[in-house]
Amino acid sequence: MSEPPAARPTLEAVAAVAGVSRATVSRVVNGGAGVRSPLAERVRAAVEELGYVPNQAARTLVTRRNGAIAVVVAEPESRFFTDPFFAQQVRGISRELSAHDNQLLLLLTGGAADRERVGRYLTGGHVDGALIFSLHADDSLPALARKAGVPTVIGGRPTWPDPDARRRTLFVDCDNRGGAREAVRRLLAIGRRRVGHIAGPLDQPASVDRLDGFRDVAPEGAAAPVAEGDFTPEGGARAMEQLLERSPDLDGVFAASDVMASGALRVLRARGLRVPQDVAVVGFDDMVSVAEWTDPPLTTVRQDIEEMGRLMAQLLLRALELQDSPDGAAASPIITPTRLVVRASA
Repeated sequence: MSEPPAARPTLEAVAAVAGVSRATVSRVVNGGAGVRSPLAERVRAAVEELGYVPNQAARTLVTRRNGAIAVVVAEPESRFFTDPFFAQQVRGISRELSAHDNQLLLLLTGGAADRERVGRYLTGGHVDGALIFSLHADDSLPALARKAGVPTVIGGRPTWPDPDARRRTLFVDCDNRGGAREAVRRLLAIGRRRVGHIAGPLDQPASVDRLDGFRDVAPEGAAAPVAEGDFTPEGGARAMEQLLERSPDLDGVFAASDVMASGALRVLRARGLRVPQDVAVVGFDDMVSVAEWTDPPLTTVRQDIEEMGRLMAQLLLRALELQDSPDGAAASPIITPTRLVVRASA
């Protein structure tokens, strides 16, 4: 006959081993203040000895926290699981949340019905906060999060019409405009004079900022040739075809992502154009899984995608701490630097 399972250790058992009250144990395991360091160490040692695991439901009642953060990506599954950008950003988020004992809940939105579902979930009090990225201009997710009263950090510069809402929004972004300028300056420095741009979807602020940076430096300014892609290899290939149709004498291309640049390289090769001898190409992101494996390897503007994910999580956790501390200073948005990584394509 098998023995019955061992009873789960209780707060009372931890208190008895540590020689303290049940209330003291509760404060320590739930992160409360006011317990002297020697007592807290005795409680933690007893927790380790007994293998005590806090009851999450009871812990939530005490701390009013779920220990869970929603990561909301405003893209359908087909895009999320094929673009390495998202894997890098979520990896950075996951590592930071795990280091602070928080669970990550991934939510994807491919349309209005998905956004409404996510809004209901956020309103239901299942998570302590939300990290939202890959937003498009008409996206209602930030408004839904605000309505739900959920602390939120946005990946990317906010663009919604209400200036007060923009000022109050916490976000993490890179210097998209400055990085784009650096890309075009590289093309000009190696003697290119007819430079075109493969833009990302222009309902996303990163794409708009990179287009503005391109036009800041391109010799023809706003008249320089531009074709809009969609951050996919196929979209980059279509945009490259359009640029060549409009400007057959093109000798330089700045693509707003490495993934689109990979599609552009495929078209140039099919047209019999050598890279970089005939057409030099610069991408954006420095995703090693793409940039180092294209033919030739891609010169690109590096943004630290994983670090940006980590900073998003860090900023949200900081905002949650300050929410419980009326004397704390307000958290601030973060803009990270970019830098050019020169490889064989330019």
